[in-house]
Amino acid sequence: MKVLIVGSGGREHAIAWKASKSRHVDKLYCAPGNAGIAQVAECVDIGAMEFDRLISFAQENKIDLTIVGMDEPLVGGIVDAFEKEGLRVFGPNEKAAILEGSKAFSKDLMEKYNIPTASYETFNDAQSAIAYLEKADYPQVLKADGLALGKGVLICETREEAIEGVKALMEDKKFGSAGNTIVVEEFMTGREVSVLSFVDGKTIRVMTSAQDHKRALDGDKGLNTGGMGTFSPSPFYTPEVDEFCKKHVYQATVDAMKAEGREFKGIIFFGIMLTKDGPKVLEYNARFGDPEAQVVIPRMKNDIIEVMEACVDGKLDGVELEFEDNAAVCVILASKGYPESYEKGFLITGLEKFDGKEDYYVFHAGTKMGKEGFLTNGGRVLGVTAKGKNLIEARENAYEATKQINFENKYMRTDIGKAIDEV
Repeated sequence: MKVLIVGSGGREHAIAWKASKSRHVDKLYCAPGNAGIAQVAECVDIGAMEFDRLISFAQENKIDLTIVGMDEPLVGGIVDAFEKEGLRVFGPNEKAAILEGSKAFSKDLMEKYNIPTASYETFNDAQSAIAYLEKADYPQVLKADGLALGKGVLICETREEAIEGVKALMEDKKFGSAGNTIVVEEFMTGREVSVLSFVDGKTIRVMTSAQDHKRALDGDKGLNTGGMGTFSPSPFYTPEVDEFCKKHVYQATVDAMKAEGREFKGIIFFGIMLTKDGPKVLEYNARFGDPEAQVVIPRMKNDIIEVMEACVDGKLDGVELEFEDNAAVCVILASKGYPESYEKGFLITGLEKFDGKEDYYVFHAGTKMGKEGFLTNGGRVLGVTAKGKNLIEARENAYEATKQINFENKYMRTDIGKAIDEV
């Protein structure tokens, strides 16, 4: 098979690395890719939103399967555009990708089909939202309705913060049109767990659990980011939680989307909060999480292409997912100043120490190739993943590995996976 991956981050590098090991793949492309992905795939200089150019490339190069890693092209209808040309593509169509594309839609869906989630209100104008927040209890959570690179969620401890948040989202358009509508949600407390799944429209196969660290600074302080590190599996995701979610969340979501005429094929990411009242859905994503993919995919035993093909063909009921009986931890090496302003173009050293090293993976997110070697080219630069027989060993291995890699203005959280010490 010839396979094309659409995207350029650490998630796409993890997908490309796994796809390169498939017995079915002869040739692997990635558009636009990055310097790390270029080690396992041929990178093509076409942007993820350039649908016509991507389709032409797929046709000219006789691509057998296109895998869309990013949210923006999925929500923008890339799957519909490919399918219209008779091309095989893995991911939800535009009608289904709204599960991530609109927070208001997903909240209304959960309410209609009794899928447990936080109570909420939706607002289309700032004054109505402010009037509601004047009388609300605190904290409150504000969510931009549309896509905001994983950063469109504001946790507001006070009325003043909430009003400022509404202005930032709806009036100042901090995240552009994503803030035209906002969801105001009750603040839930508890452990957060990420659960990824493959879906073929009717059948769902759940992957192993993970936990992300969204805040920029140690102790879960600072601004929300795209994710500063992950671990898998989550010790807080117990068999009881799994049983509850399989019954009330996972299949219920797939069935609800089908009932709405929005049959979902691809990846559904479930963000779950383990509250004192039981598990509740925080959010849905319509693709692999980033950096959750960097700990879940390396632990997956299955041939990822075979699973994706089963999703496209509606034959997922014949697939059983298998994961290694171990653990993985990913620590993001970022540029100092992320997620706000930061410098780029610094030389990265030490990557060669991981060539062929078993149970260690360096997934590139924001890198490019310069004359002297790999250079930083983004806020999140690398995802350093290590396995271990348990989470404590995996964490030790991951942090030891981060010491081997250096670049100017390197920044990372030092407490990824700290929660596991409490188990």
